[in-house]
Amino acid sequence: MRLRSDIFVSALMRRVFARGDFAAVEAKGAEEAGAVFVRQMFRDGRESLHAPAPQSFFEADETGLRLFETRLAGVEAQVVAEAIARERRFDGDLWVVSVETDALGDLIDFAAAEPKDDGFFRR
Repeated sequence: MRLRSDIFVSALMRRVFARGDFAAVEAKGAEEAGAVFVRQMFRDGRESLHAPAPQSFFEADETGLRLFETRLAGVEAQVVAEAIARERRFDGDLWVVSVETDALGDLIDFAAAEPKDDGFFRR
């Protein structure tokens, strides 16, 4: 069973604050199952956008995990804002969490570089 989105976001924010960094909920989505996007802001003004990884990255026994993939890395803030706006037009129930930190490695789990071959979708 997957952890509810609101609980996941709350835990993520607590972990960010415990590290001494800053986080804010930019857009609140569906409490039970809204997709969570992480907007990472760097000190130089650049940003990265991390989105839920496609299901092809998951093993059959990993249904409760939340894995992320980097959609945009080190780009201007306006590019990230436009990407989020496009996603919100597609899915109005998504969450956007803004995090001001240089490294997210211990805060969220990233998917492997290559998706798993499930026998149906071949890469």
